[in-house]
Amino acid sequence: MSLLVVGLSHRSAPVSVLERASLNADAQLKLVQDTVAAEPATEAAVLATCNRIELYADVDKFHAGVAELSTLLAQHSGVGLEELTPHLYVHYEDRAVHHLFSVACGLDSMVVGEGQILGQIKDSLARAQDSHTAGRLLNDLFQQALRVGKRAHSETGIDRAGQSLVTFGLEQLAAGADVQTWVRGKKALVIGAGSMSSLAAATLARAGVTEIVVANRTFERAERLARILTEGDDTDVLARAVPMDSVPDELTRADVAVSCTGATGLVLTADAVAATLEGRTGAPVAETDGARPTGAGATVVREVREGAETPLPGAGAVDENCPLDLSPVPAGFSVMGEAAVAGMDAATLEQHGAWAAGGTAVDRSREAGRPSPEADADLITALAATAASVGRIPERRRPEPVAEAPRPEPVLFLLDLAMPRDIDAAAHRLAGVRLVDIESLADASADAPMAADVDMVRRIVADEVAAFGAAQRAAHITPTVVALRSMAADVVAGEIARLEGRLPGLDDKHRAEITQTVKRVVDKLLHAPTVRVKQLAAEPGGAGYADALRTLFDLDPETVASVSRAENSTEKNRGPA
Repeated sequence: MSLLVVGLSHRSAPVSVLERASLNADAQLKLVQDTVAAEPATEAAVLATCNRIELYADVDKFHAGVAELSTLLAQHSGVGLEELTPHLYVHYEDRAVHHLFSVACGLDSMVVGEGQILGQIKDSLARAQDSHTAGRLLNDLFQQALRVGKRAHSETGIDRAGQSLVTFGLEQLAAGADVQTWVRGKKALVIGAGSMSSLAAATLARAGVTEIVVANRTFERAERLARILTEGDDTDVLARAVPMDSVPDELTRADVAVSCTGATGLVLTADAVAATLEGRTGAPVAETDGARPTGAGATVVREVREGAETPLPGAGAVDENCPLDLSPVPAGFSVMGEAAVAGMDAATLEQHGAWAAGGTAVDRSREAGRPSPEADADLITALAATAASVGRIPERRRPEPVAEAPRPEPVLFLLDLAMPRDIDAAAHRLAGVRLVDIESLADASADAPMAADVDMVRRIVADEVAAFGAAQRAAHITPTVVALRSMAADVVAGEIARLEGRLPGLDDKHRAEITQTVKRVVDKLLHAPTVRVKQLAAEPGGAGYADALRTLFDLDPETVASVSRAENSTEKNRGPA
């Protein structure tokens, strides 16, 4: 059997696809159950977070396993296989181990180094164990991934390379300002009471908000989170719980709202946010430019011909005597530029050169200080020669930035950490609103600098992958070694029984001494070969030693299989580390 992972994440798929492919708890359970029921797989686990969905399985056939796991992901996510396939990635054997260890260390997170993924891996293992779909391989894999992640955080400064998604989101809301300074004195609304919402509430409390209101569909969970926040030793925040239907009223009083629920639809629509703003200001809310802002001082770019101070004849400015058809030329582009001469032959361009030299429309449109008609004629002749040799005229242009109209200062800050999204993306167009969601966080973190500690973590991951592979290969031969020793014990027992038949008068003392001697001989004969075969099996390419041992000693395959089944049964009942 071999480890296979098929999945998609923020690195391989757009947020819109991830959002549609997200799986709730029931869907995850059904997915792993259907996976182990499929022919290629014997174990399965799902790792589903806000920016990744991955299906891990122990399969006996690679190609059949990839096809089956991909199909199951498509079926349970509701995204068609043809649409999903371009965004899927596949890892096998050591590459699959390397991938999960990297994920556990935060190297594959949207915010490098974030530690929340460890809790999500632990939850994934617990769900697989509860559904009895995790055997020896996945138990070993996920528990080792947890240990590798903890090692990375304790032995390196990976925490300095990035923050939790919550902290990063708050930094984006603060738009470069110090978060603690920015958030001080503000009132916060937290929608949801799960792990991410609880982390957001605790982060806001430590940052210095004056009040936190927690809303959740299960009011008791909201109350419990509010009580934890109030009783915390490291904050003095005022926290209270409200039912979910109080969100619109509470939003009119909040400065910052963080939402992360398991809802399948929108929790806050753009209309609801607009109504909230109208309730705060008493004035209708306008929409700004539909383009998502990219930060302070964002600009738009238009292309202008280098050196062109006045638009030359183009569309709507055609001289009837001009031999060139200038109607397709956009206003503001030179008649000598690419837009005019693309596809023109050299003879036509030479005609235009002669016409320009005669002092016609182009000459009359010149400003003082511009080149003479003769210079233009020479230039066009050169252009004609170029067109004859390369077929088109490259035009040199430079971007000219034009500042877009500034957005009004926001009065309501929204952080959407849910997948699928809780807050309508259209809310970012409302004047007075700043919305940060998973999509904008992905854009903002794409070019985040990598710390030197990341290289240290990568080395840890590489070492741990090698160690895990060696341990798995050694463990693969263990059932065969156990079966060999069991066969040797049966041989000893049979020979002692034959000896007693031949020597019926043998007393207990001598019988025990003979039995112990025979056992020592057998143990010494088997010790060196079994130790050595374990060492050889742990090396790359050592999988064949188990088969060789079974063949050399004519071991019963069912005996070996029964040992493996007993080990798997023990692993499935083991709790997460």
